[in-house]
Amino acid sequence: MQEITIDSLFDRTNTIAAGIFTGITYPHEALTRIHDFIIELGASLSEEKFEKRGENIWIAKSASVASTACIQAPAIIDEEAEIRHCAFIRGNAIVGKHAVVGNSTELKNVILFDFVQVPHYNYVGDSILGCRAHMGAGSITSNVKSDKTLVEIRVGDVKVKTGLKKMGAILGDCVEVGCGSILNPGSVIGAGTNIYPLSSIRGYVPGGSIYKNQGEVVEKEKKQG
Repeated sequence: MQEITIDSLFDRTNTIAAGIFTGITYPHEALTRIHDFIIELGASLSEEKFEKRGENIWIAKSASVASTACIQAPAIIDEEAEIRHCAFIRGNAIVGKHAVVGNSTELKNVILFDFVQVPHYNYVGDSILGCRAHMGAGSITSNVKSDKTLVEIRVGDVKVKTGLKKMGAILGDCVEVGCGSILNPGSVIGAGTNIYPLSSIRGYVPGGSIYKNQGEVVEKEKKQG
């Protein structure tokens, strides 16, 4: 299952949360660590760069946070991040440098690497988004199966058991998700992949590909030169 490992999906230098992945192999294993990791990391952050607002909420002084945004503990908002009008951060959230959390976007138990954009009406729960991942308007992560059983990740004919009742999606670095798409529980999208608008994703989508529909996933053409 090399394709869904942490090192296959992310460059860990592009997040303040790199330490959360120590000692584990797959990104979903970090989801249960987020709460405690934020509290531990937050206590060590520079007071010159970060301001503590309430209990267990640390916001970089260079970050832009709209007065109408709601941020619940625990949370870390890294440098130059932008939290826009009516964003709702429900706790257990790490928002990376230069990331954008937009109007009416809701986050819960997530790690957003640096430069991630979830700018328009997105729900991102129990998920990890790699550096420069972008979710188009209205695209969401679905994090609980309809039958409430534990989430499994499908990689071809193999099912990887997560042991989690709640898991949304793992997006590798530079993933582009089209508008109105649904990432079903246990979705893992490899780095550099594009998802067509209005898609419904299940299981693993290989990196460096274009997802057109469930039966049509094509490899991106390599640029010459």
